[in-house]
Amino acid sequence: MRTIMVLNAKGGCGKSTISTNLASYYAFEEEKKVALADYDPQGSSLAWLEVRGEEWPEIEGIAAFKDPVRPAKGTDILIIDAPARVHGKELTTMVRKADTILFPVLPSPIDMRAATDYMKEIKAVGKVERKEVKIGVIANRVRENTIIFSELYDFIKKLKVPYIATLRDTQNYIRAEERGVGIFEMAPSQVYQDWESWEPLTKWLRSKRSMPD
Repeated sequence: MRTIMVLNAKGGCGKSTISTNLASYYAFEEEKKVALADYDPQGSSLAWLEVRGEEWPEIEGIAAFKDPVRPAKGTDILIIDAPARVHGKELTTMVRKADTILFPVLPSPIDMRAATDYMKEIKAVGKVERKEVKIGVIANRVRENTIIFSELYDFIKKLKVPYIATLRDTQNYIRAEERGVGIFEMAPSQVYQDWESWEPLTKWLRSKRSMPD
């Protein structure tokens, strides 16, 4: 079973949105057996699953903030929606669960400053130092051709972590969330631009570069 964690200490950076869309990608596009573990007591990912219709591929939901994370037998992919404000020993414990970590960053000075400090903390975790987990950065909720996006692009390069994808700021994610689906399960005419923005991410996740050596 492969475990992909969406992690950032700062709330509001889009961890749940990326987690749910990633779960739907593997369930719908890759036809994998998927579990989605939500560590946030607010339960945003679980709320998304609650409104997901029976016509869509089943995704197992785990309330990881209160229950043990024990995916059903035969699960191919476990997506972990990590909680905000995870530091110290708790961060080390979380990182130990992952094969791949996705680190979303928003285009704002506050988020970029917070990301700098948190990435240093992540890199100090033993499993990361030993290269037993791979990390990729995602620029999230971006409006391209803006000054702040240019600043975010330069900032991510300085993190010295693979820059995987740029996900645009769009209402399509809100529409998907309301229906309990991912953008991969929506009409192509609505979301083709978003599919294109996700392609570098899904390609990276399919490659050996996203897996521990």
